[in-house]
Formats: sequence, C-alpha cells, structure tokens
Amino acid sequence: MCKKRFNILIVDDEPIVSKRLKPSLERKGYEVETFVRAVDALDRFKNCPFDIVITDLKMEEELDGMKFLTEVKSLRPATEVIVITGFATMETAKESFKKGVLDFLAKPFKLKEIHNAVAKAVDKIKSRVE
Repeated sequence: MCKKRFNILIVDDEPIVSKRLKPSLERKGYEVETFVRAVDALDRFKNCPFDIVITDLKMEEELDGMKFLTEVKSLRPATEVIVITGFATMETAKESFKKGVLDFLAKPFKLKEIHNAVAKAVDKIKSRVE
C-alpha cells in the first residue's frame, strides 16, 4: 500500500463528538474530515472514498445513519464502518452488523474504545492488501 495515512470520515449531528474525535485521531496519524450532516458527508464520500467511516445512527435529518452506512457500503464495500450511537439496542446492532459494520459503540464511549475500533479497521484493511 503506497498511501501514507488512512483517512477517516466522521459524521455526527452533535458537533462536540467530532470536536473531540478529530484531534484525538489526528494525533494518532490519521487524516480526518468531519460532518454534522449525513447528506454532506455522503457527497464528500462519493468524490473522495474514505478508508474508515465513523457514523452516528440517529441524526435529525432526511438521511439517518443507517441509510448513510447502507449507501457507503454499496458505493465502496471495502470501507470499514464504525457505528456510534446514543440509542444502542440489540436490534440496531444486529441490523448494523448485517449491513457490514465492523464495530458498534454506545455513547458515551471512551476515546480508547474508538482508537481500538479504528486500529481493528486498519488491521482488517491492511490484511486485505498483504
């Protein structure tokens, strides 16, 4: 793999989530872009595919996290998706995993949990290239 850094797209309608995650992941060496609207994030994803997507499930707009992750996986199945949600249920977790999500984290989460999920995604991506 000739690319030097993995790129991550974060979409959450609560700006505080991205504000907290972006610098933390950048310090780990990732390129990170954040969005508060899934429609904007999807437009960006169509033009610039990301290695990893971190998305909330419940967002106050026409495109919720479940529809967003479905679109992401249909456009680029190799993208690893991590779901973060304040409304974690067995049902939403099951549905997410069926759609190809790598990890599912309930809010509030610790930064270490996100770092571990991202590291797991990176390992999975690297194993496909080797």
